[in-house]
Amino acid sequence: MILLMPRIIFVTILVAMSSQSFALDVAIANSIESIMVPHGDKMIRVQRNQNNKAVIQGDFAKTSRNCPPFCIQPIIVGEGVKTIGTLELIYFMNDHLKDKSGLLIDARTSKWFNKGTIPGSINVPYTSLKASAGADEFAIEDSLILFGAEKADEEWDFFDAKTLVLWCNGPWCGQSPEAIRALLDLGYPAEKIRYFRGGMQSWLMLGFNVIKP
Repeated sequence: MILLMPRIIFVTILVAMSSQSFALDVAIANSIESIMVPHGDKMIRVQRNQNNKAVIQGDFAKTSRNCPPFCIQPIIVGEGVKTIGTLELIYFMNDHLKDKSGLLIDARTSKWFNKGTIPGSINVPYTSLKASAGADEFAIEDSLILFGAEKADEEWDFFDAKTLVLWCNGPWCGQSPEAIRALLDLGYPAEKIRYFRGGMQSWLMLGFNVIKP
């Protein structure tokens, strides 16, 4: 037993050193370096860019866009709907996506979605939820069923409906607010809806990875 102790101590030191050497310099929070989230049939690691000199490129580097249509959105987009930040989104992804009690909804049109999305998201454009934006009754019905709602006669039952986080391009983008208001009009419970107002712009600003469908 005495002869084995130095070896055990040595192995313990190596494990500790190994853990430290692989620690990320740019973590998500004090206690979170990265998370794994389901995306389709895969698990995707979500973490921040480790390059301290990285900057936003392309469309999301802009500060100014014509308004309308790209007008600044309010913090509150619907009565009873919670607006969340990026860290709250990470918690949602780590908890509700893994246990399948929630869905992360990219409410942008497919053109934007195909350029890259937040891992774990599914694309349900606001145009599939809002009649005045082109959604027919079948598109709306398919979307609500996807969200876990059930149709009883002509009424929708949202008892088992999932908690949703909807997002779009950023605080200047009206696509997810339009989707949220459409859901509220359809009777979706406000307490089961979250609005990630920062959207893709905040996601990229903090150096998080995106995934192409």
